[in-house]
Amino acid sequence: MKILIVDDESVIREGIMRTIQRAYPQYDIYLAASPEEAVQLLRSCPIEVVLTDILMPGMTGLELMQLSKASYPHIKWVIISAYSEFAYAKEAMTLGAIDYLLKPIGKQLLLEMIDKLKPLIDREAEKIQESKMLSANLKFLREAVFQRWASGLDIGGMDMTSMINNHPRFQLVMVKMESDRTLHLEHFIIDNVLTELTALYGTGFVTTFDAKSLLGLITTNEENALDSMLEELRNCLKKYIRVPFQIMHSEVLHDFDGIPAEVQRMHQDSVSHEFEYYATSGNEIIEVAIQYIRAYYNTDLSLDKVASIVYLNPVYFSQVFKQKTGYGFKEYVIHLRMEMAKQLLLNPQLKLADISERIGYQDVKHFTQVFRRKYNVTPTEYRQECRVDARKACP
Repeated sequence: MKILIVDDESVIREGIMRTIQRAYPQYDIYLAASPEEAVQLLRSCPIEVVLTDILMPGMTGLELMQLSKASYPHIKWVIISAYSEFAYAKEAMTLGAIDYLLKPIGKQLLLEMIDKLKPLIDREAEKIQESKMLSANLKFLREAVFQRWASGLDIGGMDMTSMINNHPRFQLVMVKMESDRTLHLEHFIIDNVLTELTALYGTGFVTTFDAKSLLGLITTNEENALDSMLEELRNCLKKYIRVPFQIMHSEVLHDFDGIPAEVQRMHQDSVSHEFEYYATSGNEIIEVAIQYIRAYYNTDLSLDKVASIVYLNPVYFSQVFKQKTGYGFKEYVIHLRMEMAKQLLLNPQLKLADISERIGYQDVKHFTQVFRRKYNVTPTEYRQECRVDARKACP
């Protein structure tokens, strides 16, 4: 079995890997610290099972699953998360996840889940492998041939009769991105979204045109359906793509020989074409950040780390966070930790050292100083006040 573990916390992904390897040393385990790394592994390795965290830099595990299912329908998905909200579990199951596990994951529960997956993988392995190899070979061959054709290059005598006959009328869609970095994840997202929409609105295919552009060919089921498709494409990309992008398209074409000139026209038009951007509002961005902080408030949280979760510059994120919450980032984390400490202090069985560690402070003295600055009493004094009169509502 080939298993991919996707989690931006190294302790989590390596702990899961060790548990599985000890029980099943014959299994191949792959690790990804981000959705972008996961995408590259999905493309290069015959992954059969993916265990993915919910909140990670760039996109959520549910988004990764949703965007990957069209290209890798055979993969079994298991969602792992620090959250117990029913909405996450419900969405995961709706998308087709096999299981939903909460952190910290018990070893026995994890191995039972792997045991449950094994017969499913074994039954499908041979059929999936043959289908995947055929599909991949056809896709890469078609992409290579069509890319050269669209660029006006020689295709070496390859026969395009079947492709031409399948599309007596068609339109071209080009998505172009702008960035100084390599765009593996963004390419993957656009390929999957455009492929799904092409199948929804008609027939056709999507190919990589160059490092920053993808080209789709579609014959729509209904006239004028392309406008609706492009609007849906635009909304999806504004949600998932964190770099500027352009969407261009052709009118209805009937001659494959006209494709190179049309592609050249779209490239030329892109110079004056307006770029579009990631459209998530400030409120949504901060909501995601707060969810992440509440899940990992007891770890070594940093402003840079949380900013990367929502794909923002740290300085800009700090400004938006203060504007939306009324707290500075560090102030909010301290407030959250201290409120949790007050709850834990009501349990007489917990020592101060245990409480301090649970909320993210390794030094009890430092925890006491922070608590006193915020509430004007020490943790011990607060606990004693609450014991004096159990009927009194503690502040």
